[in-house]
Amino acid sequence: MGTPPPASRDGFGAGWYAPGEPVPARYRRAVPIWGDPSFADLARAVRTTALLAAVRDATLPGADGEAAAEPFAAGEWLFSHNGAVAGWPVTLVPLVATLPPVDVLSLEARSDFAFVWALVHARLRAGEDEGQALADTVLEAAAAAPGSRLNLILTQGHRIAATAWGDTPWYLARSDGGTVVASEPYDDDPHWREVPDRTLLTASRTSVRLTPLHPGSGPRTEGARSSQRRGTMVNSHFVPTRPC
Repeated sequence: MGTPPPASRDGFGAGWYAPGEPVPARYRRAVPIWGDPSFADLARAVRTTALLAAVRDATLPGADGEAAAEPFAAGEWLFSHNGAVAGWPVTLVPLVATLPPVDVLSLEARSDFAFVWALVHARLRAGEDEGQALADTVLEAAAAAPGSRLNLILTQGHRIAATAWGDTPWYLARSDGGTVVASEPYDDDPHWREVPDRTLLTASRTSVRLTPLHPGSGPRTEGARSSQRRGTMVNSHFVPTRPC
């Protein structure tokens, strides 16, 4: 599985959409990815048109094990993050009142981004599109917890929204059809492009759009930069033009 990195020892997970299945499957473990020899064998056999994967370095140690490993899921949605909420959990206490009590009582894990996912999911249920839901959540959480790193990723298998807040992820238009968005380039391809800090990325199979994040922002904000693409992938999340 390669040489163990110094971080990301608290778990990993992958979610994918099987052909004809709108609800994604997930595989999550509370061990480092290099400590699970079965994962490589599983990945070899998976065929999918959309994939979201993440490794975990816990904000607080021992937070619910596998239940805290991402991606989180609800219905057709997969969600993940790269970052940490500053001052968790005290700083986000004021936001608890914005959620229905049942959402608070049924959090998948006692972790900062399980709570952030609950904020995002509540907005999706209220009718916001994925880009607006991420933008509004990031701005709200950043105001409550300054200094947080809020790099979020959300997909339902056909479209992607992602935020750069505190870090600068990268994206790559693949020559075989698709776009990769990752926390850092994984090869020396010269076509990798950095996503500026405090930016919302929204993507479909045909386009990628970057929008500065500020109060009232979202994928419809004027002045956003657009570029045409043939597919989408976010932080180990790939929506190709053909199954992989």
